[in-house]
Amino acid sequence: MVDTHCHLNIMVRNFAQNSTIIPFNAQELQACSLILNDAQKNSVTTIINVGTNLTESLLCIELSKQFSNCFATAGIHPNDATAETWRYEMSAFEKILITDLTPKSESRTTKSIVGIGECGIDQHYPDFNLQLQQDVFHAQIQLALKHNLALVVHSRDADLQTYQALADYRGEKNLRGTIHCFSSDEIYAQKYLDLGFVLGFGGTLTYPKNQKLRNVAQMIPLEKIILETDAPFLPPQSLRGKKNEPANIAIIANFLANLRNESFEKVAKVTDETSRKLFGLIA
Repeated sequence: MVDTHCHLNIMVRNFAQNSTIIPFNAQELQACSLILNDAQKNSVTTIINVGTNLTESLLCIELSKQFSNCFATAGIHPNDATAETWRYEMSAFEKILITDLTPKSESRTTKSIVGIGECGIDQHYPDFNLQLQQDVFHAQIQLALKHNLALVVHSRDADLQTYQALADYRGEKNLRGTIHCFSSDEIYAQKYLDLGFVLGFGGTLTYPKNQKLRNVAQMIPLEKIILETDAPFLPPQSLRGKKNEPANIAIIANFLANLRNESFEKVAKVTDETSRKLFGLIA
């Protein structure tokens, strides 16, 4: 299985002591190895680490160079976007992509970056700048289209705004991606599916108050679902209060299988295939 949304860089780095863009030290790499070994024991064989700004994206790319089963996305989270830096960051991403996506062989696994994001709209906090977020989101959508990469879309308290931004590109040949930590209703679920997106489900699917989300997970085709942890955030209900990790994809897959009255093996197989197709990974 694939953990399609992880922040392994955040899990292993003490940012209070070491926030600069340098290679991971030996202790951090050892911590990564332990996390990846635990994931492997639970049939989670591939990890996509998701960037939230230039620094974090570079760290995700570094992980992909250190570990063959890790891949990266590059992007600016809506809460990390600033008027002073976002254009510079986008320019840096463009230069990185030109180098990273230059064909090295027929294997997609020679490439580190498999998506653009985490990008989108977040209106949860009272001081959000909607116009800024929209500008940065559109720039990242265009970057993904240009380089034929999947989008990793963050939407919080912004169903309409997020959907409208993506719908502006309806019909574009390369438009695809995942709605990370999907949290809306059946109406928006179908809207995103109609645009060619899939929905990412993680630990929040198991939370007692999330019946609306479980309704969506039961309604949509299994082929339109991918699994994610958002580790170290949003652990499954049985592990609330603890740090999340990629190994817990197995817990989410089992919960989804029971919810849909399908076998664990089928859920694992189909979500894995969808994830690999979306991000261009080779099994």
